[in-house]
Amino acid sequence: MPKDDSVYVGHMLDMAHQARQLVAGKTRADYDADVALRLALAHLVQNIGEAARRVSPALQQAHPDIPWRNIVGIRHKVVHDYFYVDFDIIWDVVTADLPALVSRLEQIADKN
Repeated sequence: MPKDDSVYVGHMLDMAHQARQLVAGKTRADYDADVALRLALAHLVQNIGEAARRVSPALQQAHPDIPWRNIVGIRHKVVHDYFYVDFDIIWDVVTADLPALVSRLEQIADKN
């Protein structure tokens, strides 16, 4: 994996770990009541998408099981349509999607 790709994959992992740590032990009610948590998670999801956007096409093609387009797409949604960020989706991404993404990214990072 080129050096740049390893940096971006590592950054995705770091941001995903931070998001998962922020929701550890939290309920959906906790999330709904905590504006700072919602904004922090939106920012971390945005950063994951930004790093994914910079991963080379070669690495993306080598790992088609990772939904690169969706990851980048949510970044665009948070950045460009920030008045209408769906915080239900952010919660679902962090609680349901990130664990599998972290697992896959760790496998990619471990190979290099």
